[in-house]
Amino acid sequence: MKIKNIIVSFLLVLAFSAFIFAQNLKRTTTKAESADLGPGGTVTIVGAPKGSIQIEGWNQPNVEVTAEIQIEAATEEDLALLAQVNTFAFDDDANHIHIVTTGTHDKQFLKKNFKKLPKRLLSLPWRIDFKIKVPSYCDLEIDAGDGNFDLRGVEGAIMIKALQSERANLDLVGGQVQATFGGDEVNIKLSSRGWRGRGADIQVARGELNISVPPALNADLDLSVLRTGKIENKFEKLKPRDKTKFSETKMIARAGTGGATLVFTVGDGTLRLTPQ
Repeated sequence: MKIKNIIVSFLLVLAFSAFIFAQNLKRTTTKAESADLGPGGTVTIVGAPKGSIQIEGWNQPNVEVTAEIQIEAATEEDLALLAQVNTFAFDDDANHIHIVTTGTHDKQFLKKNFKKLPKRLLSLPWRIDFKIKVPSYCDLEIDAGDGNFDLRGVEGAIMIKALQSERANLDLVGGQVQATFGGDEVNIKLSSRGWRGRGADIQVARGELNISVPPALNADLDLSVLRTGKIENKFEKLKPRDKTKFSETKMIARAGTGGATLVFTVGDGTLRLTPQ
């Protein structure tokens, strides 16, 4: 009988919590920032715990950011307070621009700026979706959260950490790229038959890594599946290099006349190579 009463009480608490959550007010706002970036400059981006990041290279010497910020709270007063907390900081100098999310997830930020923030606001849902334009030739440092990630048209030293990404699309032309994704689907398009730069090292913990390459690609490719899964190669122009043999989980290959080394690794899942 006691167990039955405990279960009933627990279900009532869940129902009440769901009711309170359903009554939350929602607010969506847009925030925009821009600044010039000198040649060879760096853009650092720290995304929200939840939200997408879309980055596009363009032929302008400046960075433009547009962010859609969604917050929820029970009252207008709480919404107004959270609007000050869950946002992003934009700091710039001649050669480095920082776009850094601030919010209830950051204890140090709260301790410094919002010591008296009510605890009831800490667990409320919120997200920021970023759309960012950067010069085509610049360096990027990106720490993404839980959401889609898109990058195209940027050539430089690019470092990406997106351990909770749902889906990632990268359209790459060159530079030095180091990227780590948690999964579940990562799509890479190599837009140039000859990689311009030092190379790339892209890792996916689990899921699918789909690589689309030009028919006349010139590059050295290192393809690996570390644990469970396999490589599906539909690009017939690959040849083994360094006296190795192809297997379902390892391919040390050369396309065309070779070139920059492009390393693609999947922990558990499928690595798929297809011609465009």
